[in-house]
Amino acid sequence: MAQAAPAPGGMSRPGRTPQITARESEGRTRPPDVFDARTHRIAHIAVPVVLGLVYGYWVAADARQGGAITGGNLLLGWISALVFAVVTIALLTLAPRMPRELHALLWTAFTGIAFGFLYIQTGHSVWRSTLMSLVVAGSTFAVFFYRYYTREDAFGHRVR
Repeated sequence: MAQAAPAPGGMSRPGRTPQITARESEGRTRPPDVFDARTHRIAHIAVPVVLGLVYGYWVAADARQGGAITGGNLLLGWISALVFAVVTIALLTLAPRMPRELHALLWTAFTGIAFGFLYIQTGHSVWRSTLMSLVVAGSTFAVFFYRYYTREDAFGHRVR
């Protein structure tokens, strides 16, 4: 039979009332960083480069549409990867310094343009690509604006 163990200072000591003390907290404490500053600096460059390579491969694969791999196809993939990585690094560096509305708008524009360029490589019409990228950009703006609006004050400082 399973029984709960008596709590210290509980009913097992009749006549004594347990004293409950409140923990003093100085606000929320930040969890410790698992990685050091050097690792964060490397990841600040390495993650956008890897994402750029994946994006460039995806663009090149969509553009060739199952055909033979050509020099132009490789060039398109490498240039797409380079542009994607450079713009991502620039956004990661500059966007947090912007007001929350502009911060969300920058990421929205980047996401919409990147998706639209990727989608047009599949052979769909310009109108369909534009509509799809506007839908993706609109949903991105809603999510990012909500995130920044609920986690930053009007001056862009993170609320803890």
